[in-house]
Amino acid sequence: MPKVVGRPDSDWRDGFLFLGNQVTLDFLNTCPVIDGSPVELLPDWNALVRWFLVAELIAASEAKRLQQEWSDSKRAQRIVESMQQFREELRKAIISWEHNGQIPPALREKLNDLMARHPMLTRFAPPGRQSAMELYFAPARPEDLFAPLAYFAATLFATVDHRKVRKCHHCVLHFHDTSKKGTRRWCSMQLCGNREKVAAYAARQRLQQK
Repeated sequence: MPKVVGRPDSDWRDGFLFLGNQVTLDFLNTCPVIDGSPVELLPDWNALVRWFLVAELIAASEAKRLQQEWSDSKRAQRIVESMQQFREELRKAIISWEHNGQIPPALREKLNDLMARHPMLTRFAPPGRQSAMELYFAPARPEDLFAPLAYFAATLFATVDHRKVRKCHHCVLHFHDTSKKGTRRWCSMQLCGNREKVAAYAARQRLQQK
């Protein structure tokens, strides 16, 4: 896996991309294309747990416990492979949904099944939080990590305008366009926005020289 060091203005955080503006889309973006080849950012259990930590879905104490208890187990590696497969199922469904607004029935059933077996929970938030209630989950087993992925995927389909979710024009990354104009066409300024601006500038220069 390439070593990517995040900067304050970078889309990379601890080796992962966070530019989708939604958990499900950030999960899709864990297999980007770098230097012309797809790169798996979730190759093993420790990487998967670290992504959940960086995505702020679990606390540092939970991440440490999950890595200590399961990092050498075949069960955890099977969950990693299941999550990679789930990610690609989501990718196909989201690409289709972006164009026609339809959720594949098989995926709808799968999300319902996952949410039934691995539900998110609610509780009173600590004093001082903006909301009095908060969502959480308590991962005791590797498969429990499906809870937020299924919940936030269902939330994406149910609450977000499909016309505002797009694949970048220049790469494989997806994002939810939350800009006021709603005209964003590339994943981020750092990765593909500058490339588009340079190409547009070069095109204008060629026209001026004719």
